[in-house]
Amino acid sequence: MDMSESHTEMILILDFGSQYTQLIARRIREMHVYCEIVPCIVEFEKFMNRNIKGLVLSGGPASVLEDDSPQCDHRFFEMDVPMLGICYGMQLLAREYGGSLERSQNREYGRARINVDQSTALFERIPDQSIAWMSHGDTIRKLPNGFEAIGSTADVSIAALQNRTRQIYGVQFHPEVVHTEHGNTILNNFLSNICGLSGDWTMSSYIERSVENLKEQIGDNRVLLGISGGVDSAVAALLLKRAIGENLVAVFVDNGLLRQNEENEVLDTLDGLNLHIRRVDASKSFLDRLRGVVDPEQKRKIIGRTFIEVFESEATKLGDIKYLAQGTLYPDVIESVSFKGPSATIKSHHNVGGLPERMNLSLVEPLRELFKDEVREVGHQLCLPEHILWRHPFPGPGLAVRILGEITPERLEILRQADRIYIDLLHKRNLYNKTWQAFCTLLPIKTVGVMGDERTYEYVLALRAVTSMDGMTADWAKLPHDALGEASNLIINNVKGVNRVVYDISSKPPATIEWE
Repeated sequence: MDMSESHTEMILILDFGSQYTQLIARRIREMHVYCEIVPCIVEFEKFMNRNIKGLVLSGGPASVLEDDSPQCDHRFFEMDVPMLGICYGMQLLAREYGGSLERSQNREYGRARINVDQSTALFERIPDQSIAWMSHGDTIRKLPNGFEAIGSTADVSIAALQNRTRQIYGVQFHPEVVHTEHGNTILNNFLSNICGLSGDWTMSSYIERSVENLKEQIGDNRVLLGISGGVDSAVAALLLKRAIGENLVAVFVDNGLLRQNEENEVLDTLDGLNLHIRRVDASKSFLDRLRGVVDPEQKRKIIGRTFIEVFESEATKLGDIKYLAQGTLYPDVIESVSFKGPSATIKSHHNVGGLPERMNLSLVEPLRELFKDEVREVGHQLCLPEHILWRHPFPGPGLAVRILGEITPERLEILRQADRIYIDLLHKRNLYNKTWQAFCTLLPIKTVGVMGDERTYEYVLALRAVTSMDGMTADWAKLPHDALGEASNLIINNVKGVNRVVYDISSKPPATIEWE
């Protein structure tokens, strides 16, 4: 379901493959302006009737000088709206309007000191010299007619440009990353000074629009919602409850891939939300279909299809159910959907890329446009209890993507016991709420150990904990060494089958938060 409305003011971001594109959207959303990321090859007709107030062209790893470099529909350049090109986007603008480029003799990657023209609207309130994050191998040799340089570095004479009349701007650096000292001010200047946006896109206004749109879409029909106990499905439930009342039926599915005693704890947690919750034990179906499967994409797609079959079966039992609601978030969509453009599919989330092509139920996704922190803000305004609001994310495929290799009852039991020990320890040490997500992953390898003077040959278990704002990027959590040591000792001493514990110190990117 597309919750956006044609009259909603928005910034459209054309994605040319940059690893930072999602950060552009995050920064714009933080300034209370609605925006959407679309692949650069998107059909222009899809946005002819949208209230686009500005266009951002992202960076990308390709060179504009290459014959097969990413392009967009030329009609986007003819729109009568301000434009901001970032790195590749700036070079594309320069070439599109008649400028020329060349391979740089001195490529710039990382921090660089940039000099800017403070008289331009884009650099208002910016010092004439500051640090910016550069990433480019090409340089603009000749400006298009009507354009002027408004920024430079020691190595590049055209590090920013503008066409004041047409309100077209370009920067050779990344204002969206924290390494650019005044990046937020630059983006805010573009949004407010140049595009004239008031910044009135808030979560309270989103709730109002969402409820009205849900009423219009669903009417008097009944909706089945898959609920997991996490913040996403809980917030989706509250929005739907407000919109359609008793026509909402929530279903909790035990897929056999839950954590220790999770099914009981979830139902207890949700008890205060005044929902009609049906509990379905489908664990045998899931585990039977996953037997022998080791490929993570295949796991996710099997789980996605099986979930849909369970929901469709329950809808048939209940009768006259037309819609299936999910707590799909914007990062799920970005990471799952292959644009067949420069940005790669990272992984198929079970409720997006893992869905079967044909379903008997129509989808309702009230949170599809939101990042996780925005969902939490919606939940806060809807008075969702704190213990649900700040519960760590848990993947829809559950432990299936935390067991690398084949899923077996033995491996599930090992992981359940270890994960409970680890999470309980984080709670005891007041570390749980200081991390975005923490969990254990069971590796498909065994190592030699010694216990009681006897040789062991058992599994390796990885501990993972990260800090993040929205899950799109994440850093590994610097947990105290003594806490990690205690977790390791407790797991090895109490979980039969594990003789070695390691800690994952990878950030996202280049890694993902989950291992699969």
